[in-house]
Amino acid sequence: MKITFLGTGTSQGVPIIGCRCRVCDSLNPKDKRLRSSVMIETQGKRFVIDTGPDFRQQMLREKADRIDAIIYTHDHRDHVAGLDDIRAFNYIMKKNMDLYASKQVQQGIREQFGYIFKEKKYPGIPEITFHTIENKPFSIAGVEFIPVLVKHMHLNVFGFRVGNFTYITDANFIPEEEKKKIYGSEVLVLNALRHESHPSHFTLDEAIAQINELKPKTAYLIHMSHQIGLHEEVEDILPDNIKLSHDGLCLSL
Repeated sequence: MKITFLGTGTSQGVPIIGCRCRVCDSLNPKDKRLRSSVMIETQGKRFVIDTGPDFRQQMLREKADRIDAIIYTHDHRDHVAGLDDIRAFNYIMKKNMDLYASKQVQQGIREQFGYIFKEKKYPGIPEITFHTIENKPFSIAGVEFIPVLVKHMHLNVFGFRVGNFTYITDANFIPEEEKKKIYGSEVLVLNALRHESHPSHFTLDEAIAQINELKPKTAYLIHMSHQIGLHEEVEDILPDNIKLSHDGLCLSL
């Protein structure tokens, strides 16, 4: 299984016009973070989790010529705004794009992209097929996904486990029954927004505490804002088994 980090930041963590902070001014490419998303390639299939505003740029960078399905964690704009750009894959693949999402997320997408769902369709709009997921395992083309239901303040958000890889973004609470799904992961990806407290995201220290409890072999932090600091400086203070992710990072499991 190949894992590619398409983006590792948040809307508070991408380059900002006019910003002169140390992260924006950094010459280290690892400090240039697009919105969080990941690509999973396994058993000859390619899946993407979330299509943020930078989706097109991420697909061009990876030279992706197909996606077998897109899976959504939740319907916040920084995770769905790039949906319109799946039309290129409709054209290349000559088929609808399969989208896997909860009913709540489907409704959010329908509200945000109303033109896609009009009875009289405009030529060239994105063509999609929804598949409803709940908090129980599901398969796509023979690949099993195990949802992990976490809280993003009051919002339900799905993380996903595929084999020994678990991906969780936009969380500040993981229920005990959901933690059981994570134990034994070789790689855990978990959000860490910044050092200071936040109402809907784990801080760096909170993420480290969760990782120490869940005990993956290796953990990668994701969804970082500018406020977390420079990549090299943060990596220097992390435990050996915890690393900052960066855009374009590839893992083989």
